[in-house]
Amino acid sequence: MSTGAIIAIVIAALIVIALLAFALPRMRRKQAEKARERELERRREHEIEHHRSEADSRSRRAEQAEREARIAAKEAEVERAQAEAHAERAQMHERGLADDELTDSRGEDARDERFDRTDERDRDEVASRSAAASDYDRGRIDEARDEGRR
Repeated sequence: MSTGAIIAIVIAALIVIALLAFALPRMRRKQAEKARERELERRREHEIEHHRSEADSRSRRAEQAEREARIAAKEAEVERAQAEAHAERAQMHERGLADDELTDSRGEDARDERFDRTDERDRDEVASRSAAASDYDRGRIDEARDEGRR
């Protein structure tokens, strides 16, 4: 073998060794960096999903609370209206303007039946105004109306 060929082989071997010595660590660093980026992206996606699901859950709870508050406000309106009606009737009785309501045509006490009908109408009005109420809430309103009949 000629000296020139041996020198060429040695130079080629040195170049390959130099490439391996510098290129392999750089490739490993790049692979490790890509693995860290993939892990970070996976963690980001997990956190994004966690926060979005928590936001959805809290939003649903807030909407339910708002619905319940609207229903409670409607019920309070009815109670307030009933209190005002009773106060007005008391004033009418104080003045003696409602004595005819105390007895029916047969001379019997008609007061309880009349108030039961008034309370039932008010409760029905609340039920119709809260059409967006859940089945549970409508059931509570129906129970209250039924208990008023007893």
